[in-house]
Amino acid sequence: MNAPQFIRPDSTTRNEAIGPVTELPHAVQRLLDSAEFTPIAKPAPGDWLANYREPGQTRAQFLRSHPHFPDDRRRTIYLQPLEHFKAGEGRDLARLQAFTEAYFSMRVKIPAAPPADALKGVSSRINPDTGKPQLLTGDLLERLKLRLPADAYCLLGLTMHDLYPGPEWNFVFGEASLTDRVGVHSFVRYDPRFEGVSDMTPAQRTRLILMRSCKVLAHETGHMFGLAHCTYFRCVMNGSNSLPESDSQPLQLCPVDLRKLYESVRFDPVARYAHLREFCVQAGFQDDARWIERQLARVGNKASRSL
Repeated sequence: MNAPQFIRPDSTTRNEAIGPVTELPHAVQRLLDSAEFTPIAKPAPGDWLANYREPGQTRAQFLRSHPHFPDDRRRTIYLQPLEHFKAGEGRDLARLQAFTEAYFSMRVKIPAAPPADALKGVSSRINPDTGKPQLLTGDLLERLKLRLPADAYCLLGLTMHDLYPGPEWNFVFGEASLTDRVGVHSFVRYDPRFEGVSDMTPAQRTRLILMRSCKVLAHETGHMFGLAHCTYFRCVMNGSNSLPESDSQPLQLCPVDLRKLYESVRFDPVARYAHLREFCVQAGFQDDARWIERQLARVGNKASRSL
């Protein structure tokens, strides 16, 4: 599949996508300074934007799409295991809960896994490349809509099953609805052993799996907030066609998507960064912790410290 050649937005287009900031608090203005973020690069052959034509989504377009905003009744993010993870394969759900709370500045709950036969009847196939079973994301999203709690802003299903969105696709890491507040993502391909890589220490493997899991969790949850794929900066909301492409992308939101999330949640962005920095330090994401520290130092945050 060949999409029309992607044309990188210029600085004027990127700033227009962020929108006017003069009415925002001074600290928010500083944290949305586009000069502190890296513009999106020209896609390499095989990358997402080399294959799929996407126009991007400005802050104004985001607001015109009338996304669901959290309110007093629906202000909880649910991370829903879709099955009981086997010993040693289940990801650290407590850490993912802590990450989600820091990233979105909202309450996060993890319900119990459903009964063993809960996935019965979900469309499936054997992947022709891996020889391993996959579940159809559309069927899973339909079931998750029925499980959406009354106090849920959104619900993200977590699984160790590989996923595919349709017969023409090889796989997807996850999929989420921009309107129905449900999504699903799979952990299975984040383990380097899935592709036969075995020369990593246990600590390296654990850290890599956690980083990959946090990125896709932020990405798919971002979609449930109404955020489309980003085409302006290097951003966790960039589309991804492969693990190497996903691994090369940042954990952080660019100023366009940080602005959208701020419009939605109305968090204190300085407190959010401070909370997220502490998670990154504890998780061993030192590069991300240092990047956040630089952002906090720019607004004179007293909680900033040398790392």
